[in-house]
Amino acid sequence: MERDTDSGGRSGAGFNVPASLVTLADSLRSGDLSLLDYLDQLETHFNRREPAVRAFVEEDGRFERLRRQAKALLAQYPAPEQRPPLFGVPVGVKDIFHVDGFVTRAGSRLPPEVLQGAEAASVTLLKRAGALVLGKTVTTEFAYFAPGPTRNPYNPEHTPGGSSSGSAAAVAAGLCPLALGTQTIGSINRPAAFCGVVGYKPSYDRIARAGVIPLATSLDHVGIFTIDVAGAELAGSLLCQRWQHVVASGWPVLGIPDGPYLVRASEEGLTHFQETCERLAAAGFELRRVPAMADFDEIYDRHNRLTAAEAAAFHEAWFDEYASLYHPKSVDLIERGRRVSGEQVEAARKGRRQLRSELTELMNRHGLDLWLSPAAPGTAPKGLDSTGDPVMNLPWTHSGLPTLTLPAGFNAAGLPLGLQLAARWYADEAMLAWAAEIELEIGDCPMKHRRLGNGD
Repeated sequence: MERDTDSGGRSGAGFNVPASLVTLADSLRSGDLSLLDYLDQLETHFNRREPAVRAFVEEDGRFERLRRQAKALLAQYPAPEQRPPLFGVPVGVKDIFHVDGFVTRAGSRLPPEVLQGAEAASVTLLKRAGALVLGKTVTTEFAYFAPGPTRNPYNPEHTPGGSSSGSAAAVAAGLCPLALGTQTIGSINRPAAFCGVVGYKPSYDRIARAGVIPLATSLDHVGIFTIDVAGAELAGSLLCQRWQHVVASGWPVLGIPDGPYLVRASEEGLTHFQETCERLAAAGFELRRVPAMADFDEIYDRHNRLTAAEAAAFHEAWFDEYASLYHPKSVDLIERGRRVSGEQVEAARKGRRQLRSELTELMNRHGLDLWLSPAAPGTAPKGLDSTGDPVMNLPWTHSGLPTLTLPAGFNAAGLPLGLQLAARWYADEAMLAWAAEIELEIGDCPMKHRRLGNGD
């Protein structure tokens, strides 16, 4: 899979290096692709695409810094056979993760000095694996709903989603093959769908949250964006606790959760989801419709109540001093959270465990390996004032089960749509192994076939 100058599949000279994390990592590690030559090409591409996409927090001297770090890596690992798995790979890091040498602003107007902390454990692991931090990616304010400046790489008039907007857009625009994000409601799976990339949200706490400014500690998940499933599996193996490689054995039985949850998708989203299910069935996958989440409205309210309460608790001291600097959407969240009682918080946390048990029991009873659902209600909405509705991701995040967004085609206007997979608790490895089989049937990397945006 190759990416050209326009990062949208048109033939031509220019930025012609592997888009896949696995292929790029192999090429840089072996020396088949010179790290310094790659950075030269990446800088040209970055300068062409980033002004229109605005995925990254601004940084003076970005590529001078990267070249210094690359030369240090080359000096540390002169022999290819000794190089770590992500040798020289540039990664984007959502700007709620602390990174040594970078200021954390979390998309907010609060004084930066009050926000700083020790480097995120996930970032340290990527550095130890040889990765270079390309930069901080744009986030909504404190990973909630107040959007930043990032545009959707497929159409700059549409949202890239949130809160991990910059991370999803950066991977989609070919600015980096791997980016870190977080999800408290739908902040990985939804922007992945809107931007046509793979978004992997592990089982709760499989990637350490240390060094990340929280939104709601019971619900926050650290996850990743890549261009394909193989890249997500590689990154997951380096970041997830107790990772064990799994080889797919047979094809999974896929469950469709019938009921009030599924009908929250738009007409366009449901039509596309049905067509995707028919493609999978025609390819030989077994799909079973299973009534599920009859109490979805209560799950929805419970999740949002817990999010608000835990956000209010974490932000209490900052909000007391800097309330005027918060975005109105964040103010509303915190003020709502202050009205949630301790009993309601405990009931919501208990409800998380209950939902996980109920979904797992349904999988056991009906012989399901994976749940299938739309990764978002539809395509990315027009406009930049909203990041879109995370409702299709909410129950899987609430339960803490692992989820994965797969690119699954486009609407008539050329905007991506995504398919969402969910698996059993801590069955992330099996989910990714099966996802690779599903990926083959519903289409590979969208950028291989479509032109991105109008800013090339």
